Amino acid sequence: MEQLLRVGVITSTHGVRGEVKVFPTTDDAGRFKQLKEVLIDTGKEHKPMEVEHVKFFKNMVIVKFKGYDNINDIEIYKGRDLLVTRENAVKLAPNENFIADMIGLAVWTDAGEELGTLTDVLQTGANDVYAVKQKNGKEVLLPAIPSCILNVNLEEGKVLVHVLDGLLDL
Repeated sequence: MEQLLRVGVITSTHGVRGEVKVFPTTDDAGRFKQLKEVLIDTGKEHKPMEVEHVKFFKNMVIVKFKGYDNINDIEIYKGRDLLVTRENAVKLAPNENFIADMIGLAVWTDAGEELGTLTDVLQTGANDVYAVKQKNGKEVLLPAIPSCILNVNLEEGKVLVHVLDGLLDL
């Protein structure tokens, strides 16, 4: 399991006083209000940064880090990921998992056949969709609804699914 989880990506600077625009990669951008510290993936290290304040603008989060008071200090971090440790991650509800933990799980049907490997979770408006790469190289998309996704077991590294009629037809 990943020990660090990405919560956003610094897209650009905001103003001249050291603020940055962050594109949130978390389900709840409001969680930035509770963040006290994040790690910036500099490419060489994970640099701890103390969050001074947060505000919101359109679909972006504006973040100011303590000790970074002008544009020249902070612009070197454009394009870098903001990470949090699992301890600082949002608490999951029962039967919820982090996408990073699910990628690579083996996908099995309720008929006992190995379908393939989970390669991505697409977040749509209605429900998530699991992308599964089959052994023949083809991809199948499974809706993450209770009648299709029966169980996700991180300990066993396995997703149990019921393939609905028509999903595997070409």
